[in-house]
Amino acid sequence: MSIEQLREAIPDYAKDLKINLGNVLSGSSLPPLETYGAALASALVAKQPAVIRALSLEAHQHLSATEIDAVASAAAIMGMTNVWYKLAGIHEDVEVKQIPPRLRMQVMVNHGGVPKRSFEAFSLAASIVNACPVCITSHTAVLRQEGLSAQQIADIGRIAAVVKAVADTLAFDQALLRPAALAA
Repeated sequence: MSIEQLREAIPDYAKDLKINLGNVLSGSSLPPLETYGAALASALVAKQPAVIRALSLEAHQHLSATEIDAVASAAAIMGMTNVWYKLAGIHEDVEVKQIPPRLRMQVMVNHGGVPKRSFEAFSLAASIVNACPVCITSHTAVLRQEGLSAQQIADIGRIAAVVKAVADTLAFDQALLRPAALAA
């Protein structure tokens, strides 16, 4: 499924998402590696197969195999760290909050074979979809140190928001009961 086919699969009641999906990818202030990497990381974390396929196909047109693997690594590691740091961030027991995660995160050191800035962009996108405030703050701070502008951070946020909304819409649209289905 291509991006255009994905856009066509979005129901008419979500027309804004059709438009936004094209706009966040074509109008991003980020380089292609970070634009398509953030989009694919968001899709992987959102877990909707059609969205993953379409954005994977699109990403393969802009990213190398190593870069695709780095995106997948960021999504995978954020699946773990976002849960841990949400726990640490909301837990009221100070002693629990201070216990180190003791979870292997080596990919955060070698950045999956891509520049640190790019890996952090993928990680931020995944953390936004996973709604981890601690990780969003941490990755944003690193990206600002890496030279990203506020506009570029916002673009990662927009990409993540639109991809997540498209994934959610496609997931629930099939379950909606339409009048014709109710009569059957």
